[in-house]
Amino acid sequence: MMKQELIDIGVNLTNAAFHKDLPDVIERASAQGVRRLIITGTNIAESQLAYQLTQDYPQQLYATAGIHPHDARHATDYSWQQIRALAQHDSVVAIGECGLDFNRDFSPRPMQEAAFAKQLEIAAELNMPVFMHERDANERFIAILKEFRSALPAAVLHCFTGSASDLAACLELDLHIGITGWICDERRGAELYQLVRDIPADRLMLETDAPYLLPRNLQPKPKSRRNEPCYLPHVAATIASARGEDIDTLLSRSLQVTEQFFQLPRL
Repeated sequence: MMKQELIDIGVNLTNAAFHKDLPDVIERASAQGVRRLIITGTNIAESQLAYQLTQDYPQQLYATAGIHPHDARHATDYSWQQIRALAQHDSVVAIGECGLDFNRDFSPRPMQEAAFAKQLEIAAELNMPVFMHERDANERFIAILKEFRSALPAAVLHCFTGSASDLAACLELDLHIGITGWICDERRGAELYQLVRDIPADRLMLETDAPYLLPRNLQPKPKSRRNEPCYLPHVAATIASARGEDIDTLLSRSLQVTEQFFQLPRL
């Protein structure tokens, strides 16, 4: 067990994979030092569910409220009213997950771009941080974000898996960067393993994106392919190794950065 507390900034706890044993998942995370979890809101229904979960676990669970680019085609004027309403609750700490996904294109690109811009506008209006997604769309993502960046208090690109030039463009806009177990995959994550040392310490945050992205190098290998927030210490240790950094230094700094970003109370 890690001595220091960790915060998982991106957990999809409303996913059906967690329906049967959610209290156990939260308990296992806490036993490994992952005492606070931020639940990702990916559409209106999931954002509302995420908020409801925060009411069952005060000061342990927090949530974001937003519409993922995959769901952008379903966004309506009423959706934005609902996001604004959810954002009034203290346990809702960011707008998102919002952004662009030109890899899977589940929503038409113009709709993705419009939904992304609208959520950036809401975040700026409410003075809230944004929790963002980008895949194979860095140029458009940066161009849209640039228009709003000066009005946003903080912005994180979660689950960063991009190139060196993508990272440079993000850091130029003073973004925070969320790193997942992607870095634990010696095949897909090899470039990220090298790049993670270029992320300034005051811009780095930790996440699992559970139930997705089970760290590939976990030993012993879990029987289930479902990722859980209890594996965050393993992700953190891999990041520390890649950065040539002491794990305790990484954890204490990451905790401070995360609390500040989401305006969380110190426990």
